Amino acid sequence: MKKLKNSIFVKIGVILLLVLILLIPTTMVKNIISEREWVRKEAIAEVSEKWGNGQTIIGPYLAIPFDQYTKQYSKKDSAYKLIKETEYLYILPEVLKTTGKILPEKRKRGIYEVVVYESNFEMQGQFSLKYLKELDIPKEYLHLDKASLNVGISDLKGIEKQIQLAWNADKVFFNSGTTTNDIAGTGINASVPVADDSTSYNFKLQLDLKGSQFLYFTPVGKTTDVELSSPWTTPSFTGTYLPDDRAVDEAGFTAKWNVLHLNRNFPQYWTGRKHNVKGTTFGTDLLLPVDSYQKSMRVAKYAILFLALTFMVFFFVEVLNKVFIHPIQYLLVGIALVVFYTLLLSLSEHVVYNVAYLISTLLTLSLVTFYTMAILKSKKLGMLIFGILSILYLFIFTIIQLEDYALLIGSLGVFIILTI
Repeated sequence: MKKLKNSIFVKIGVILLLVLILLIPTTMVKNIISEREWVRKEAIAEVSEKWGNGQTIIGPYLAIPFDQYTKQYSKKDSAYKLIKETEYLYILPEVLKTTGKILPEKRKRGIYEVVVYESNFEMQGQFSLKYLKELDIPKEYLHLDKASLNVGISDLKGIEKQIQLAWNADKVFFNSGTTTNDIAGTGINASVPVADDSTSYNFKLQLDLKGSQFLYFTPVGKTTDVELSSPWTTPSFTGTYLPDDRAVDEAGFTAKWNVLHLNRNFPQYWTGRKHNVKGTTFGTDLLLPVDSYQKSMRVAKYAILFLALTFMVFFFVEVLNKVFIHPIQYLLVGIALVVFYTLLLSLSEHVVYNVAYLISTLLTLSLVTFYTMAILKSKKLGMLIFGILSILYLFIFTIIQLEDYALLIGSLGVFIILTI
């Protein structure tokens, strides 16, 4: 009896050592998954670079230059001198309404899919120069004749057509580049006539823009309304503000945002670089329905559970049926379980993930089952192993399909398995 007890402890020690050894190739599999995911991101970046990257629209906003004088001491003259510098006053619209449509399509780069889109939307609203009276800037210092309307666009390659601005009764074409980099680094600008009075200035522009992956906006209006629609069925609404109203069905999605100036942390006007509007973006990501790499990584994280439970089953079969399974045979079964992950990864790049999981599971279970029948010379024990491993693989598949309840179901499942 003592000899048997010692041999059991030795067997358990060997099994634990094998599990630890097999975690090395499992880690290598995780590295392969990360590498393939990086290759996919490179493919997405390459297509996006040529078509147009994800777009972020900042504005429109008015930029008005003014003279600012500062005292500066001159050692040469031993006196203070007035130094004139040009600063900019930025005024945001009182009302901003944006209505647009996103027309996405899938492009392929090798085996990888990339989501790109064409969009067309109309921006209209109203500016007021009433804030000029509230500023401590002498009227003669303001250069109203050099005022410009700016629209920040993160990737100018996406602009498809010449853009015309309707400014009250005037028609003006945009030029490339923003007046300054204080608010937006890249974009377009148009010179607009303004006067130091209480006149309101209505504007309207049509923007056709290409991009990929996402489209974001900034709430620069005192009231900002954005309405988007698209035939894309798997959007992810993200950013600082979620839609007030949205609908997603088989025909696509519609979403509406309404943001007030009270919801953001910057005013309607300021000078220089006092405020940053980029941290308030909102919009939608165009997600692909399945991220196979993320799911494969989640499965790989359960590798130690696969190995431990499978070896535990073999150990109890060995002890209860008084048969001998050599450590090398344990190792071969463990290698088969590790190969499952490479099968899953490679197949999921070409077929639907659930189908890839099913094929990989059937191949692995068949290999382990027939090998078990061969070494134990028992069809009954082979089918027992098949049934138990099938439940395990089904359990893991259920966990990876869940998001919010994955930890709860996983913990309960492991507890039930341990209890049994």
